[in-house]
Amino acid sequence: MAAHKKKNSITQNNQRILEMDNLHKAQEDMRNSYGYGSIGALVSGTVWITAGLVVDFYSPQKGIWALLIGGVLIFPVSSLIERLIGLKGAHDKNNPLGKLGMEGTIWMIMCIPLAYGLSLIKSEWFFQGMLMIIGGRYLTFASIFGMRFYWVFGAALGLSAYVLFKLQARDFTSALTGGLIEIVFGIVLYALFRSHVKNNS
Repeated sequence: MAAHKKKNSITQNNQRILEMDNLHKAQEDMRNSYGYGSIGALVSGTVWITAGLVVDFYSPQKGIWALLIGGVLIFPVSSLIERLIGLKGAHDKNNPLGKLGMEGTIWMIMCIPLAYGLSLIKSEWFFQGMLMIIGGRYLTFASIFGMRFYWVFGAALGLSAYVLFKLQARDFTSALTGGLIEIVFGIVLYALFRSHVKNNS
């Protein structure tokens, strides 16, 4: 009886080790396919800065639509750039973390009407609300890519949203801040990825 329990315990432990190994492989596939997520962050940051410029040259409402329309283009543009620089630009179709990424995207889309509703009160609240929403989504990337760095990334966006709100920052400042944070973190992520590739080549 004791031997049977011991055998079951060993089997369960081996199963957990196998599951952990599969998780690490899935995260590695995501990291390698998307360059640590750096290209997406850089494209997203560019969209934010573009929205800020539209706010400055035209109007806050047009800036809001620039961010929304540009946001739709982030993934396809990122995928194109990733392929052009030699990355896969797509994860393995059997990678279960791909579903988590899609679920995070759907969650973000469901939150956009809340941010748009805030803009009907004060237009700058849209950008600050979106910073908080996107910051929350980046936190899930820590699990998708297996990188705690995304906790810092997401926290930076969320904290900036709070500070901008407290300072009563205008639309242009809010959009520009979001764009600069994403571009800085995107550059760091790309540097980390290139360093990893170099060390393993």
